[in-house]
Amino acid sequence: MSFTHLHLHTEYSLLDGACRIPKLVERIKALGMTSCAITDHGVMYGCIDFYSAMKDAGIKPIIGCEVYVCRDRLDKSAANREYSHLILLCENNTGYQNLMKLVSEGFLTGYYYRPRIDYNLIRQHSEGLICLSACLSGDLPKLLLQGRYDDAEAYVREMQDIFGEKNFYVEIMDHGIREEKIVMPRLISLAREMNVPLVATNDCHYLEEKDADAQEVLLCIQTGKTLDDANRMRMDTRQLYVKSEDEMRTLFAACPDAVDRTQEIADRCNVEFEFGVTRLPHYPVPEGETALSMLTRLTHEGLRERYPDAKETDEPWQRLNYELNVISSMGYVDYFLIVWDFIRYAKSQGIMVGPGRGSGAGSIVAYSLGITMLDPLKYQLLFERFLNPERVTMPDIDVDFCYERRQEVIDYVARKYGADHVSQIITFGTLQAKGCIRDVGRVLGMSYQDTDAVAKAIPFDLGMTLEKALTLSPLLKTMYDEQPEVHRLIDTAMTLEGMPRHASTHAAGVLITGKPVMEYVPLQRNDEVITTQYPMGTIERLGLLKMDFLGLRTLTVIRDTLDMLREQGIDMKPEDIPRDDPAVYEMISAGDTDGVFQLEGGGMRTFLTNMKPTCFEDIIAAISLYRPGPMESIPRYIQGKQNPSSIHYETEKLRPILDVTYGCMVYQEQVMQIVRDLAGYSYGRSDLVRRAMAKKKHKVMAQEREYFIHGKLNDDGTIDVPGCVRNGVPEEVASHLYDEMTAFASYAFNKSHAAAYAVVCIETAWLKRYHPVPFMAAILNSVYGNPAKIAAYIQYCRSRGIAILPPDVNRSQWKFTVAKAPDGQLGILFGLGAVKTVGQGAVDAIIRERKHGAYRDIFDFCRRIDTSECNKRVVESLIKAGAFDGMGGNRPQLLAVFESAMDANSSLRKQTVDGQISLFDMAFGGAPLVQENHTLPNLPDYPLRQRLALEKEIAGVYITGHPLDDYRDVLGKLPFSTADLDGLEEREDRGLSLDGQIVDMGGILTEVKGKATKKGAYMGFITLEDLTGQIECLVFPKVYERYQGMMAVDDLVVLHGRLSIREEEAPKLLVEKLIPLEAWHPEESAPAAPMGQRTARPVPPPKRH
Repeated sequence: MSFTHLHLHTEYSLLDGACRIPKLVERIKALGMTSCAITDHGVMYGCIDFYSAMKDAGIKPIIGCEVYVCRDRLDKSAANREYSHLILLCENNTGYQNLMKLVSEGFLTGYYYRPRIDYNLIRQHSEGLICLSACLSGDLPKLLLQGRYDDAEAYVREMQDIFGEKNFYVEIMDHGIREEKIVMPRLISLAREMNVPLVATNDCHYLEEKDADAQEVLLCIQTGKTLDDANRMRMDTRQLYVKSEDEMRTLFAACPDAVDRTQEIADRCNVEFEFGVTRLPHYPVPEGETALSMLTRLTHEGLRERYPDAKETDEPWQRLNYELNVISSMGYVDYFLIVWDFIRYAKSQGIMVGPGRGSGAGSIVAYSLGITMLDPLKYQLLFERFLNPERVTMPDIDVDFCYERRQEVIDYVARKYGADHVSQIITFGTLQAKGCIRDVGRVLGMSYQDTDAVAKAIPFDLGMTLEKALTLSPLLKTMYDEQPEVHRLIDTAMTLEGMPRHASTHAAGVLITGKPVMEYVPLQRNDEVITTQYPMGTIERLGLLKMDFLGLRTLTVIRDTLDMLREQGIDMKPEDIPRDDPAVYEMISAGDTDGVFQLEGGGMRTFLTNMKPTCFEDIIAAISLYRPGPMESIPRYIQGKQNPSSIHYETEKLRPILDVTYGCMVYQEQVMQIVRDLAGYSYGRSDLVRRAMAKKKHKVMAQEREYFIHGKLNDDGTIDVPGCVRNGVPEEVASHLYDEMTAFASYAFNKSHAAAYAVVCIETAWLKRYHPVPFMAAILNSVYGNPAKIAAYIQYCRSRGIAILPPDVNRSQWKFTVAKAPDGQLGILFGLGAVKTVGQGAVDAIIRERKHGAYRDIFDFCRRIDTSECNKRVVESLIKAGAFDGMGGNRPQLLAVFESAMDANSSLRKQTVDGQISLFDMAFGGAPLVQENHTLPNLPDYPLRQRLALEKEIAGVYITGHPLDDYRDVLGKLPFSTADLDGLEEREDRGLSLDGQIVDMGGILTEVKGKATKKGAYMGFITLEDLTGQIECLVFPKVYERYQGMMAVDDLVVLHGRLSIREEEAPKLLVEKLIPLEAWHPEESAPAAPMGQRTARPVPPPKRH
């Protein structure tokens, strides 16, 4: 073969290119081609995936990019918005380095609608690059189409000057487009006259001609258009596919040299990547020390502190020395020092750091360094699960920080190693099965209802695909077979499913490099954050150091709680909290877990009330078991815990491994221990077996099965692996055990991670049990800006007798704080920032001025406050929220006078500025700022319902009570409430299992609207609010006609209907029946939510008001 495609867009030309890399490899191979280029639009996202896939198939990969070029990338005026295309191909690794720099600068310094570079920048980074003049959007074709031949010649000379005469090619294309027919003779003529080599390309956007329709759909998804839209962006050809050499030679029969030249260019391009080699930055050690000596010194110091009574022959020291040897031999000494350093910095700055996360909690080196706060020996956590000496992989210590201060740690790392040595990491959102159906359905012009019906017929499962869904869902298969429009929808969606849809910033990933990041990977800017253009997996394959800096809100809750306790004279640290307090486990066993980390979901609460945990190991198990797969073991676990005589071990060798989980396999570490203790594997090899089981590597599993049961001999006859039988375990027991481990391993949980998170869980549970008021205040602050969650937690507080105090201009801060209630007990004081329209500047002004003394009344407030920061709208909102309730006068009275008081204030301040009144007069009574002896008008207070409605309007929640307070007992008897719908996005099935469920929900109607349908009938759109939240309800015409006279704002009702749960939408209730709340009886109620999903509980009446 002597043709190579040099102009090709993969799926990483987002929502434009449709050449999926795996399928592209198949296509290139089928066409008998030996090389291929990648030239995505302005990005290098897919270069490494492309390179590896082509290499694996024996095809030469050519790395390139179709860049966007303008004359001055720094000029971001409307006059310089126009850009052109240019193809750059890497001849060698120097060219690859330069391409990375160019593409990166397009985002970092040249972005204006597109990531643009300019010719001055290209000139600086042209070495090792081959340039093609590009498609119709290139500068050269544009000039020739405009008839500017002299300028075209000058452009060619400029390109030859930049790249060298042998490195610039005039590119010709023929897709049957009119402009191409005009410009191609001119390109050929110019090239011949100037003795510039021609090269023939096809602008490949999809694999085969039949895929043109799918690419049109992709473009419509990108632009938000439908296929029927006459004004949509469209391609004027169906020829943008990966053509065969014969097709290309037929197209360019008059220029066979242009086709031959593609192979000439391909032969010149030889970029090589090296994988499997770590490229870690070096930690700067003090003079006189090496990295290893420093790590050894630090870990020895830490171990003596952690295990003060341990001797050098004891297990802690033996384990430490073993781990240090492994870490040193694998080359990860600097890694541990880097992590130790930024965690030490965080703690020194008062930034909360989690006790551990992931498998790193299994390392005693990490424990000794203070990276983790969990004893790996006490909880049987395995180092080899984290770092396996028999499988060279990058270590992966993920760290949780206080959500509000995580960025400070990243900034520290950037300062220490250099800002250009640190970057965050890109991630891609993809067109997944359900979402793809919705996108494609919209583009095809299908109705929302029809598209939604297809999407909802797709089973919810991780990794679900449309092909798999057609085999699992009879309903979907019937729709596909019997409805032509659905057949077309699914077929089209299948061609696009899995393609990247958009790029964003990984929530936690941070890259740290020894040399500037741009020398290793291309960069871009996402929402002002600089990120890599390669995702996490590619970063790791390149041997670069990736860290996860996660922001965990719960750590912020713990910090805030401890800060409030410190204000009360109680000084403690998270590590002071005991993990074995019986009262804490009693609270958890009672299901009182609102706000407790990992334990507050409804299904988890039900599990805990059945399980009744009594120790820390039970919490570790609960976190591990409550997930798809392991859930099946929950009944057995509970039975074993409550009735130890029911536990059966197939061999006594299992007892020391499984006794902590009552005979159940729960953790990955237990699989490793079984393989080691029963069959004689090393821990390193046991982890390899666990991985093979988890990933269903059948060939490896079959081989290891034999070794596990009967052992393995070396070539010289010595025993490598003894095997179960040789160790006294019966063959049938070993065989059954291997089968059980194989079935379990794919969903077994990492105990190290569960144990670390159990620490956070117990810390929050202890704080809640012994200091509920500051803890719940911190919880409310953690959901600031989320009225639904605030409302739910407020109702919880009231149900537990914790007073919720309205905002107070004399006491409130920005957020919720602890304050004394009228009865002298501690309550939670609303933050001023929770009131709508009240910004940080206004709150700062209020707090700053009250340092000069408390505000005496509304008039004193209006006299003293800086109206430039605290305007009338702010004061009105504060009055409605109750922030002046303690100063005399009711809210209508205050609303009646505050404007005139503020006007007088403003007027007198203006007179002062104009010099009409001296500051001396103002200060010593010569001219009072506001008239004295103010009186309030004689106005009655609002009725309770109106007062609460104003609070809800202005703060998003009811503050001083709830309209349904008198109906708590009745509502508590309803088996379903909005609390059951809280946190659906955090559930494994996104709550879709609740879709279609019949429920009864009671509360108050806060919104009622009627709207005509297309057929002229009326339907209702109403909002029902209960004690924990609200839900939108739809009342279809027949039901609306029947109950229209019973639906009005403020009506108290019970609604009977079906839940509608759709992805990316708020839940809705489709109403079938309406009953006045006072007429409802419990026996009329629909069934409760299934076990494992309920979160609602009877709500006791408030203990105080």
